[in-house]
Amino acid sequence: MKMKLAALFAIALAAAGCHSNSVNSVENAQKVGQRNMIADQRVVTDMKLNRKVWVIGINTATTPGGVLQVQVELANRNKSLQRFAYTFEWFDINGMAINNVMSATFPDQIEGGESKFISGIAPNQACKDFRLKLLAVDE
Repeated sequence: MKMKLAALFAIALAAAGCHSNSVNSVENAQKVGQRNMIADQRVVTDMKLNRKVWVIGINTATTPGGVLQVQVELANRNKSLQRFAYTFEWFDINGMAINNVMSATFPDQIEGGESKFISGIAPNQACKDFRLKLLAVDE
């Protein structure tokens, strides 16, 4: 038993010291929480970023307070770090834009070959739709 623990500890230390452009991840094969994935055209990217970062999927939900919540999974198809900025724009039931502080632009980045989630929560219950804008940031 002690030998197994020592071997696991040595592997963990070696792995922590190695620098790699990819991350191994593990997740539950039998999902408890099911995503509400939507087919969507509400994501706008500039052409430079579109060649590097893909939108894998978009998941929406409603909070217990009745507010729209959006989660977008992105993947960097390059080997290098990609910096970008994103903005969620919110719209009411009639498609009218609802502008506020929640429509701010946020800087972010994604490592080469990796995927990540970005999220947005509508500012109020009147928001029924969204648009996500992704813009490349020069390094």
